[in-house]
Amino acid sequence: MDTATVDAYLDRIGATRACTLVELHERHLASVPFENLDIHLGEPIALTGDALVDKVVHRRRGGFCYELNGAFAALLTALGHPVEMLSAKVFADGVFGPPFDHLALRVGDLLLDVGFGRFAVRPLDLADRADQTDSEGVFRLVDTPEGDLDVLHGGVVQYRLELRPRALEEFRATCWYQQTWPGSPFRRGARCSLPTPGGRVTVAGDRLIVTEGDERWERVLDDDGIIAAHAEHFGIVLDRVPRL
Repeated sequence: MDTATVDAYLDRIGATRACTLVELHERHLASVPFENLDIHLGEPIALTGDALVDKVVHRRRGGFCYELNGAFAALLTALGHPVEMLSAKVFADGVFGPPFDHLALRVGDLLLDVGFGRFAVRPLDLADRADQTDSEGVFRLVDTPEGDLDVLHGGVVQYRLELRPRALEEFRATCWYQQTWPGSPFRRGARCSLPTPGGRVTVAGDRLIVTEGDERWERVLDDDGIIAAHAEHFGIVLDRVPRL
């Protein structure tokens, strides 16, 4: 990544080169939405470093785990951080998903994840097995007999993390699977979401969902409202409604 692109990426997330790793993580989560819109727009996702950075920085879009953590890894590498990509299996409906189901990042003893949706705002300490309190709740890392780590949020397993470093290309097959398999959770409906200082704002299908503290409200949107909500809340300009 050249200097101009690094500066543009930092500007995208409201950061500077002087920011700590924790600050970069927090600002990325607050600025770049978790979204699966391309799947519902019929746009294939290219899992290359240049394509991911272009989408996040120049097209000012978000993405799901492969895209967000893939792009963030490129930024951290350009800033001199020793980044490793890690594979995880997401736990849902009582079972773990396939290998390479999720992409997370490691820098030293820190677990970084800006691509899981609602997750820890600050990096988690991979060496700590006690509760780790975050503004999003309580997290805990638990060793498995196979040498992996279960990542728990509020006492519930979120995913099983393998600690062996991986390359971005190794995630391509499962990324394609997530885009095309009829049972994929990413094909169940278009979704775009960002944390806010007091909660979260989400557009899920035709619903605008806003949480502020303990308050939550929803509004059903028409097609024009869906397009307007993406522009207002996420800065994403759509030329059509994302719908399979």
